[in-house]
Amino acid sequence: MYRVFILCGLALLALSNANAVEALSTEELVSHCIYYEEQPESVDGVFCVRYIQGFIDGAVATDERVTNNVSAEYEASESFSQRATRTRLGRRVERFETYYAEFCLGEPVPLRTVVELVVADLENADRVVNQPLARDFVYATLRMQFPCDATEEE
Repeated sequence: MYRVFILCGLALLALSNANAVEALSTEELVSHCIYYEEQPESVDGVFCVRYIQGFIDGAVATDERVTNNVSAEYEASESFSQRATRTRLGRRVERFETYYAEFCLGEPVPLRTVVELVVADLENADRVVNQPLARDFVYATLRMQFPCDATEEE
């Protein structure tokens, strides 16, 4: 009997922890980033910068991990075309580009430049309304501002 209560209690705790992480809305990001230009060292300004930096770091880390996993699969028994794909992916990772996320910062771009472009896009009310999640908004901005050049892939 006690086991049932304990299991139910653990299930409720697990459920509450699973619901604890909520996606940041674009409006919430705007509420922090509006202070970036005038007060970049404020709590809100720093939040804005760190959110964008975290998004980029996460995308690059995920892209690199996926690339490494794909490379490991190809290394098992790869054809010429598979080896060419693997080596091409490897060069992109070395240039701090994302292959799957489809934005490329190329040579290291100052974080300030990236943040300023995202903050400027946050002033576009239509885009804010049409992309309610901050992660989708930042992603779309990065893809628009830093597209991967098709000639770099070869």
